[in-house]
Amino acid sequence: MQKFDEMYTQLPYEFFTHGKQIRDHYKIYDEWLARQPGDMMAKRREEAEMIFRRVGITFAVYGEKDEEGAGTERLIPFDLIPRIIPAHEWASMERGLVQRVTALNRFIHDVYHDQEIIKAGVVPREQIENNAQFRPEMMGVDVPNNIYSHISGIDIVRAPNAQGEGEYYVLEDNLRVPSGVSYMLEDRKMMMRLFPELFNAHRVAPIAHYPDLLLETLRASSPATTAEPTVVVLTPGMHNSAYFEHAFLAQQMGVELVEGQDLFVKDNFVYMRTTRGPKRVDVIYRRVDDDFLDPSVFRPTSTLGCAGLLEVYRAGHVTICNAVGTGVADDKSIYPYVPKMIEFYLGEKPILNNVPTYMCRNKDDLAYTLANMKDLVVKEVHGAGGYGMLVGPAATKAEIADFCKAVQANPSGYIAQPTLSLSSCPTFVESGIAPRHIDLRPYVLSGKTVEMVPGGLTRVALKEGSLVVNSSQGGGTKDTWILENGVEPAKPMPSQTQTQSQTKSQTPSS
Repeated sequence: MQKFDEMYTQLPYEFFTHGKQIRDHYKIYDEWLARQPGDMMAKRREEAEMIFRRVGITFAVYGEKDEEGAGTERLIPFDLIPRIIPAHEWASMERGLVQRVTALNRFIHDVYHDQEIIKAGVVPREQIENNAQFRPEMMGVDVPNNIYSHISGIDIVRAPNAQGEGEYYVLEDNLRVPSGVSYMLEDRKMMMRLFPELFNAHRVAPIAHYPDLLLETLRASSPATTAEPTVVVLTPGMHNSAYFEHAFLAQQMGVELVEGQDLFVKDNFVYMRTTRGPKRVDVIYRRVDDDFLDPSVFRPTSTLGCAGLLEVYRAGHVTICNAVGTGVADDKSIYPYVPKMIEFYLGEKPILNNVPTYMCRNKDDLAYTLANMKDLVVKEVHGAGGYGMLVGPAATKAEIADFCKAVQANPSGYIAQPTLSLSSCPTFVESGIAPRHIDLRPYVLSGKTVEMVPGGLTRVALKEGSLVVNSSQGGGTKDTWILENGVEPAKPMPSQTQTQSQTKSQTPSS
């Protein structure tokens, strides 16, 4: 099998340096692959697909139906070539992630309490109060440790900076119910099964302890004084696209997987029905959106939640992870303000930069977006999963014209960003090994400290030239290797345990 540098015609920042030299951390893998017989990768891919299908690692595609009218189940395509990141790059990224998630949690607490950042003029009041994810019901509600986003998925991309070198940027913050961590864990298990010799040749940082860290984080958020608080995973049910993950994480943590009908409220506490009678629940790791959590408060027709849940939550008798109202901070219209949040709450410069963003609610940004839409990526502020967006360079004139009309009709509902030259990574596709664009979603856990397992889920745009990595849009996943070389990990930063008086003492940076 050929080596990577003999097959590439374009410059991927993951594999080559700016001077087209193979990066040190890929050399061992490149030499190993060159020694393999030509049909080895195809055989290994067939084996991986067979195992994934047998285990049931699938996701449902909304809007697609089979011949019998049932939702379509798909395997997420799994790429056999790992994405490799050296320890020093990860150490810097980890510090930036800890910093960012800490600031975001302080922002959410501030929004629902004293609103100092609004009073200081850093974030416009209307950006909060007109946000569809803002929950007035949470005003003044205290949550354990002042943590709102216990599990955060931060989407990272690598693109050329002003010097032409690859730099990591934050593309999006996912703070409500970030998904995909089960694929991160299963991808690693599959790679260790298929290529054990590679793990002998590389010092790959482990990630298998993620479920333990997750359970520790959830228990640390419990309002109960018991040493063993009862944690459950709340799922919308087996027809949800991420149901495999809900069941997988519950099983890995050794806790119950429940649906709304399994829960009930009595005497201002939440209980689950069991064969041995009611059992009090202390922590709910919910994979259900706010709107469906409590039909007595939010959507009255919802059967996915539990009536009376919010009253128990507000009384401090149960913890919901992630907290109700957390989505106010992961809206795309709030994303441009995160660097200012970091300066306001932490008094620090951001370690990880945002992608430059045009807010169409601003007159000048709107004019620029409309005039340059063919060169931009335009997104709905509430969009997710690769939907509600336009990639200008890949769009037709008719699609651009339609999007222009939509943006003009509702400017505050859209943002725009330059079309980044995302880094690409060697990927095994039908035609052989070729570069495909990628991103990275590390999972950040906020409990007594802010921590994470090294790496995350690398998503890959399998269509040639595509920048859309979402599984619902034809994207796949690959294992992410963080190489260990003795570099110290980021020091855990204390969570939201400081008092509000400390927060108030911070002044916004100019």
